[in-house]
Amino acid sequence: MDWPEGLGVLALDYPAYPQPELTRGTNKYFDNDFLTVLLQDHIGGLQMLHQNQWVDVHPTCGDLLISNDKYISVEHIVLTNKVGQRVSVPCFFGTDSMTSPKIYGQISELLLEDSPPKYHTTTVKDYSELSRPRPS
Repeated sequence: MDWPEGLGVLALDYPAYPQPELTRGTNKYFDNDFLTVLLQDHIGGLQMLHQNQWVDVHPTCGDLLISNDKYISVEHIVLTNKVGQRVSVPCFFGTDSMTSPKIYGQISELLLEDSPPKYHTTTVKDYSELSRPRPS
């Protein structure tokens, strides 16, 4: 899967802000890599879109948030707050390039005869274009 080449690790620091209602930590986005693991602190600020409402994701210090095939990423944002500095460390496992012509698919050695492939083969670019949320 070329994960070592496509591993991205960010250390994000959201400082306390005296008027958090006037700014946002990030715009809305979703993770479209193969796997995302997030270590967050106890401050909070992560929200996810659920039934057209932004809902707080209450942090438990030391917990890992994971999105992959089973736990699919939803649109989310990060808010600033006046309580204190927020730190999060997401690790993104993807591929090394949006322009690579490499075709990705399921590992044939792991497929069973009575269980056909669940996904089609694709390039990173095509996958990213198909997995983007569409305006409603």
